[in-house]
Amino acid sequence: MSNASPDFPVLQAIGWPWPGPPEDPAWQALFAAHPQALPARVVEQHRTGYVVADTPTASLKAESLPEWQRPRFPSHERAAVGDWVLMEGKRIVALLPRRTSIKRGAAGEHYHQQVIAANIDTVFIVCGLDADFNPRRIERYLMLVGGGGAEPVVVLTKADQTDYAEDAVAVLVELAAQNIALRAVNAKDPESVSALRPWLGDGRTAVLVGSSGAGKSTLTNTLLGSQKMKTNAVRENDSRGRHTTTHRALIPLPSGACLIDTPGMRELKPTGEEDLAEGGFADIEALTAQCRFNDCAHLAEPGCAVQAAIERDELDPARLASYLKLRGEVAGAADKLAVRQAQNAAARPPGRSSGKPSGKRPTGRPGRY
Repeated sequence: MSNASPDFPVLQAIGWPWPGPPEDPAWQALFAAHPQALPARVVEQHRTGYVVADTPTASLKAESLPEWQRPRFPSHERAAVGDWVLMEGKRIVALLPRRTSIKRGAAGEHYHQQVIAANIDTVFIVCGLDADFNPRRIERYLMLVGGGGAEPVVVLTKADQTDYAEDAVAVLVELAAQNIALRAVNAKDPESVSALRPWLGDGRTAVLVGSSGAGKSTLTNTLLGSQKMKTNAVRENDSRGRHTTTHRALIPLPSGACLIDTPGMRELKPTGEEDLAEGGFADIEALTAQCRFNDCAHLAEPGCAVQAAIERDELDPARLASYLKLRGEVAGAADKLAVRQAQNAAARPPGRSSGKPSGKRPTGRPGRY
């Protein structure tokens, strides 16, 4: 890491959000508290530590804050790939507030959040047009993106291996009607993948999410113009793949953008902070507001605008079932989040704040815990 003052034009090449010093008051406060520190971005996250960078070509292993090593320290309050940190030599001394993020509820009965990627502009939701194609899984990813501040783009890969690309896009026509971008591509063909260029301009950051075997690593290699990421063939009987990406990593692209590749995820639990209106269900949320009764369950109640839309063939019943299931899961996670926040508040000494910076969070949703 350089000992000079920050080179902000160079930092912009790895996603620095401004042309010069930070404009955000919360970021400025941390810079003032650590006047000798320099900004860097987390480009790799491992179980044993981090790799950070302050240029597209220079990186080093970083020593994390001591409290991050505590067993019960909340994982979402540790740095994640895409985060900006302040460095003094090889030591991380502060985590700068996140502008955007995509998170999920961690596996297990206890409430935890896991940050998949931070400070991202676009989430590419990658799904293969083979036997693994699953609109319900795409809706679950859109739920996780909703409220996090990033723009979702559904990328349907393997368009060269199937005759059903147009049918698959038709299945997702409801999402297109909500201005959620859809692109069907051959992940091995640079000309086909060029359809993603509008989201990969200078200084932008995108993250690839999707199940194993969806083609994320192949897509990364094509965008890079080199075979940097290992790829594996999927099983023929069910089109499932093995994990070829073992950890999250941020990679500068020739286009000037940064791309975060992630391992495949099989469990996609909500955190309780999601907004389904922003997560692919804006049309259903609008219909629910038109129902005769405020507590309408949207099943067989009189005056249900949602069921009326189904009768007019304007809404797919399977999509409504998915919405109701996800809404219940988000509500359950929000209840657990509220309990966790109350416990933390009760454990905090009177008159003492949590010490966390007040970052952006979705309107009408609980804070980050």
